[in-house]
Amino acid sequence: MKLLLSVPKPCRMALKRPLCSGAGSRFEDDFEKHHCPTNFFQRSLLTVGSAAISILNPHRGDMIACLAETTGDQALRYMKTCMEQSEEGQQILRDRPRINTTTVDLDKLHKLPADTLGGAYYSFLVKNRVTPDSRMTVQFVDNIELAYVVQRYREAHDLIHTVLQMPTNMLGEVTVKWVEALQFKLPMCISGAVFGPLRLKTKHRQLYLSSYLPWALKTGQSAEFLLNIYFEKRWQQPLTEFYQEVNIQPLVLNQ
Repeated sequence: MKLLLSVPKPCRMALKRPLCSGAGSRFEDDFEKHHCPTNFFQRSLLTVGSAAISILNPHRGDMIACLAETTGDQALRYMKTCMEQSEEGQQILRDRPRINTTTVDLDKLHKLPADTLGGAYYSFLVKNRVTPDSRMTVQFVDNIELAYVVQRYREAHDLIHTVLQMPTNMLGEVTVKWVEALQFKLPMCISGAVFGPLRLKTKHRQLYLSSYLPWALKTGQSAEFLLNIYFEKRWQQPLTEFYQEVNIQPLVLNQ
């Protein structure tokens, strides 16, 4: 990829493979290890290149992650402000917790009732064959506080899928992207919400327009700010109580 020629050498290798957080490592350590300072020209090339590749191949998670980092400065500041306005969000910013298989005891979640947050999250991971270790470490955000915000969003993404009861297929991803776009204002989420439906199959497109899109627009606007949820402290919380607290009404399709 030619745009890598203008990126500092240590960062070229980083873009070629997923970067997961180290086992049990502090965010500050990961940030220092993986941070790649860039100038305006390099950031512009990364933005254009990652955007083009993301459109051609939506499965390139590394390029989508790169695009979020190089275009999301204003959105990240907005997200951080929203977190600072909540006691729970403030605690998350202070603690900088991580979500991976080292920090989350999946065996304990497996033993929780299915109608708790932890039990539902475990079921989501198993059903969709995903792992919390798949999220890349932030590289191109210079401010460590903003870098943590995007890292938290990244690692909480599967939990957002869980609480919205959305699978990881294209219909589920587009629906989640609308909720995230309305809540977080990230350009990457907005573009995914707007252009993602173009890839839906005919049957899913009809469901999307009649049910999923209206529900996502309502939920994104009415739900509590999802990054203010300290998920790790709520594993045993019943979902009915959780939904009432964060003002989410799960989607119910008319048969």
